[in-house]
Amino acid sequence: MKIFIEIPTWLGDAIMTTPAIENIIKTYPDAKITLLGSFVSTQALGNFKNIEKVLVDNTKKQGNRYINLYKLAKQIGKVDLAISFRRSFSSKLMMFFINAKKKFNYKRLEKKEIHQVLRYNDFVNHVLNLQNKAGDLKLYFTPFKYPKPTLGINPGATYGSAKRWYPKEFAKLAIKLASKYDIVIFGGPAETDIAKDIENELIENNITNYQNLAGKTTIPELIEKIAGLSLFITNDSGPMHVAAAYKVKTAAIFGPTRFKETNQWNNPNENIITKNLDCAPCMKRTCPLKHHNCMKLITAEDVLEKIELK
Repeated sequence: MKIFIEIPTWLGDAIMTTPAIENIIKTYPDAKITLLGSFVSTQALGNFKNIEKVLVDNTKKQGNRYINLYKLAKQIGKVDLAISFRRSFSSKLMMFFINAKKKFNYKRLEKKEIHQVLRYNDFVNHVLNLQNKAGDLKLYFTPFKYPKPTLGINPGATYGSAKRWYPKEFAKLAIKLASKYDIVIFGGPAETDIAKDIENELIENNITNYQNLAGKTTIPELIEKIAGLSLFITNDSGPMHVAAAYKVKTAAIFGPTRFKETNQWNNPNENIITKNLDCAPCMKRTCPLKHHNCMKLITAEDVLEKIELK
């Protein structure tokens, strides 16, 4: 049996599909799978069992996207089952072109507030007539072994500035915890300035037991390094879900997003820090009220108090 699966573009969303993908593989254990997604998402999920071919969707960068989607569909070839975890028009168009006996585009089945992992799993159960429960998040990388207990801090959030807590507050936490942990600063290529701001604060306070890895890791290296941490302090972001997959003790800082839908799935070591303001969750990339109080009112002391209670 041949199966085509399209995964979400964003790292966190892609990781939240993994319980559903595990259930697809459990249902069709001998299937050969073609996986399509962004470079980032396929780097994270491309080594799953049964995946025979990995395709990176570069159609936005190659001229006429719709013609390229048609070409991509032809490259995928004939399959028995095609499942997309995306809702975009371009995804629906590509799925229209795919030669498949059965094909399904993701749609939300319920309007009530439930976790995104359950939404993805319920979608697969519905279209394939299954009753599988959503298991843990899965990533197939070996955790890095740090020589000492290590704190990771992740000040970025690709979605937008509204989801980002402040570098000075991250730095305050790192300074206070430096006697207990070595420190690693994470971030993508677009987040090196934020990471450098934190590094400068550490240098000013004579903290030397740190590494700044922002913009310096591949996706597999990022996953391995986060997986081996003793403690992770992060915004709502893709790396937060990496930590969840390995059940790393985490302080997850939420402002404008729905934490009940996108917090860490099945991680008993998660600590959610949020102010639950009336204006939240606004789900905006930047604060529409211009004050950003959902993040500004969270202090390093709030986070420290929460993680020291567990």
